[in-house]
Amino acid sequence: QVQLVESGGGSVQAGGSLRLSCAASGYTHSSNCMGWFRQAPGKEREGVAFIYTGGSSTSYVDSVKSRFTISQDNAKNTVYLQMNSLKPEETDMYYCAAGGSAYLGRACGTMNWVPSRFDFDYWGQGTQVTVSS
Repeated sequence: QVQLVESGGGSVQAGGSLRLSCAASGYTHSSNCMGWFRQAPGKEREGVAFIYTGGSSTSYVDSVKSRFTISQDNAKNTVYLQMNSLKPEETDMYYCAAGGSAYLGRACGTMNWVPSRFDFDYWGQGTQVTVSS
């Protein structure tokens, strides 16, 4: 099993920045893709940014490109999401996710990949991000 713990959420003004962290523990070798989803009440969970943990390939939803950066520290088994120029509409609960499969090994971090929540086996508890105008 893999356990995921998020941290770094909080409240910022529009245009501000936050850095989220996701610390993984357990049998992390079973996963080859980690990333972040976000969800507002009553809306679908949206994939935000993903990284192929066996390398350095990354992918982002179009709305956050050039503003968000996902990265990893392999020694610490931690994935980060640097979020800059935050917008009020990005007030959401942000969830870290991890999964391992042949499909993810091929798709994770590619430019045209549309991730599904069902591709991932492990989830953190979520961290709230609030952006005020």
